[in-house]
Amino acid sequence: PLECGIGGACLAVWEEERYPEGIKWKFLEHKGPVFAPPYEPLPENVKFYYDGKVMKLSTKAEEVATFFAKMLDHEYTTKEIFRKNFFKDWRKEMTSEEKSTITSLSKCDFTHMSQYFKAQSEARKQMSKEEKQKIKEENERLLKEYGYCVMDNHKERIANFKIEPPGLFRGRGNHPKMGMLKRRIMPEDIIINCSKDSKIPAPPPGHKWKEVRHDNKVTWLVSWTENIQGSIKYIMLNPSSRIKGEKDWQKYETARRLKKCVDKIRNQYREDWKSKEMKVRQRAVALYFIDKLALRAGNEKEEGETADTVGCCSLRVEHIKLHPELDGQEYVVEFDFLGKDSIRYYNKVPVEKRVFKNLQLFMENKQPEDDLFDRLNTSILNKHLQDLMEGLTAKVFRTYNASITLQQQLKELTNPDDNIPAKILSYNRANRAVAILCNHQRAPPKTFEKSMMNLQSKIDAKKEQLADARRELKSAKADAKVRRDEKSKKTVESKKKAVQRIEEQLMKLEVQATDREENKQIALGTSKLNYLDPRISVAWCKKWGIPIEKIYNKTQREKFAWAIDMAEEDYEF
Repeated sequence: PLECGIGGACLAVWEEERYPEGIKWKFLEHKGPVFAPPYEPLPENVKFYYDGKVMKLSTKAEEVATFFAKMLDHEYTTKEIFRKNFFKDWRKEMTSEEKSTITSLSKCDFTHMSQYFKAQSEARKQMSKEEKQKIKEENERLLKEYGYCVMDNHKERIANFKIEPPGLFRGRGNHPKMGMLKRRIMPEDIIINCSKDSKIPAPPPGHKWKEVRHDNKVTWLVSWTENIQGSIKYIMLNPSSRIKGEKDWQKYETARRLKKCVDKIRNQYREDWKSKEMKVRQRAVALYFIDKLALRAGNEKEEGETADTVGCCSLRVEHIKLHPELDGQEYVVEFDFLGKDSIRYYNKVPVEKRVFKNLQLFMENKQPEDDLFDRLNTSILNKHLQDLMEGLTAKVFRTYNASITLQQQLKELTNPDDNIPAKILSYNRANRAVAILCNHQRAPPKTFEKSMMNLQSKIDAKKEQLADARRELKSAKADAKVRRDEKSKKTVESKKKAVQRIEEQLMKLEVQATDREENKQIALGTSKLNYLDPRISVAWCKKWGIPIEKIYNKTQREKFAWAIDMAEEDYEF
């Protein structure tokens, strides 16, 4: 679709002509995945100690022990739930003799192993140019062999053709499964998807695939089920592929369709707050939260899932508190629950009076553990959303509200007189407003304080340099007054330019420090890559003369190639 240069209309025609029933391929051929290399046992001189004594571990137990040793300096290994889950799964890999000996994680000493891996890491950094080149060539060979597929006579790049190696599950937030063992994926776990008339990938010698499918309604090439949460993992096409670009475009076009009817939908759910039917009122209040707060709908969890995560439809009475007045605001709802990936959602929001009164009604005669919306579930909500607009889901509201927020924030924050670094700071602030709306949090990076200290040292050094440059300029001006010749005038001009250059460099560093500090606990990437129509960012760059690479890196530019080609300066979401 990008090759014909007609833009959006062409994309729609391309899909209609080639994929009349939606996105379907006719031919798909690939080489399958690249598996993680087998475990290499530690050298004899690297010791594991238990209760102060050297203990030789079996290969399986040693491999799992190395996962913990590699993370020894990380705060994860200090968390009780991480340690408990790790020890439980590690014991499953031990021999009966090891199990009877190793009964306490606190008596295990992984220090020697940890030091070995640190030394290995340092050695990799010190590799010669020739050694680095050899690794680069091997990676290029793998990419050439496994990193591409043929789909409908087009050679397409594959995103992640390497299977993730085994390790310890980290999770986000305080995930109850952190520390559990992510098992090694074997060919017997793998489902291959390709066309019947293609050359089916060969499994490694001595192995066979779990299944070979020929499903042209999906765009994944390889899938397997991971053992921690039982979720399905996929090897997909690269984001820059034609089909991925098409799906991205469709997603943002659906959000743009919502823009045209969102006022009507909002008027409708406001009317429904007064409905005589309790289920209609509950649905309307839930939809208001999904719209106003960008909450996820919240799918029902599988039986046995331990993480107590909820979304809008599965909120319980204990997850909200109602304040008729709080901090000078009326009708405030205080939310406190674990959302997706066990990330805490905490927010105090003033709501409309009728929403507040409805919530009081929904909570009447209920226990803390009872459902807030007891007449509602995600199926009922999703059916209602489909009735409001074809293709409408809770996620479309997130995409719409994220994109419209970015557009509004960019208009408010961009100062035409600012230089490029200051404009980029404004962009990041607009992006941050979206990330806060979507609750995209992160823990401050481990190296944050150190990197800020380094940056502050650079700022201090630049200030000294600027003071010296200003003194030199002052001296040159005084000298020029006395001499009154052409040479001294040129010296003054040269010193002026030097001062201006250093001032710009100092401002750039100070903007960088502000940006880094403001972003330390907010993850900007998720919203930028998944919820923000890239045409807004591209149009902003074109309007203000900002190089697109200042906003999107190389991989992101490939993913959003369709938007870069399509967006004009005056693009409105």
